[in-house]
Amino acid sequence: MPTTLRAISFDLDDTLWPIRPVIERAETALHAYLDAHCPRTAQAFPPARLRALREQVAQAHPEFAHDFGRQRLISLEQALIESGEDPAHAQPAFEALYLERNRVDFYADALPALEALGARLPLAALTNGNADLDRIGIAGRFAVVVAARDFGLAKPHPAIFAHTVARLGLAPEAVLHVGDDPWLDVAGAARAGLRSCWLNREGQAWPAELPPPDLEVADLTALVAAFDTGGAFVAARLEQPGEAATLV
Repeated sequence: MPTTLRAISFDLDDTLWPIRPVIERAETALHAYLDAHCPRTAQAFPPARLRALREQVAQAHPEFAHDFGRQRLISLEQALIESGEDPAHAQPAFEALYLERNRVDFYADALPALEALGARLPLAALTNGNADLDRIGIAGRFAVVVAARDFGLAKPHPAIFAHTVARLGLAPEAVLHVGDDPWLDVAGAARAGLRSCWLNREGQAWPAELPPPDLEVADLTALVAAFDTGGAFVAARLEQPGEAATLV
């Protein structure tokens, strides 16, 4: 029998768009702001050193592990102070970065898949990142948006999955979570009782230490093909435990 699912939750970064080029552009924009307004900081903290400082801040402030924006602001304030410049520049410098952070280039399959699946089932966005879906222009595609920075805990903590499911008004087993990260997305969802889908765009091997996902897809077009028009999950069920249904 097909498995009936009532909603799908999506990771964002590296699931709907590649994140590395976005961050590279954002850090370039940040450096340009510093170069124009805070030249001593720009000289002392080129992008690589500022990135290293943010990592130090993350280690020093585990209470902000779920909030990359807060980590950025703290590191900017520290860099400005160390350079002898006004820490009030931290917020506008961050805005220069954040503007570019929300200029994403979607994977070609992402928006068509959201449209097709959203016509059948409610969709949720569940992210550890700090993307602003209103700025990106896709907030209206999701019935629920849950971000770690707002919730206070990040994936793979089961509480953030449970919160997403509760906001959807569903049981965990009625929700399929889709993401690119085996540990954060797939294992995290499974531990919280959700169904899991690994989006494996690069054809990587599944980590041997983790239980497999319910479904593995090479792209989101294949995910659309796993559902019939009524929202039933029609990918072949597995006769052997410990194996994932794979659609390519």
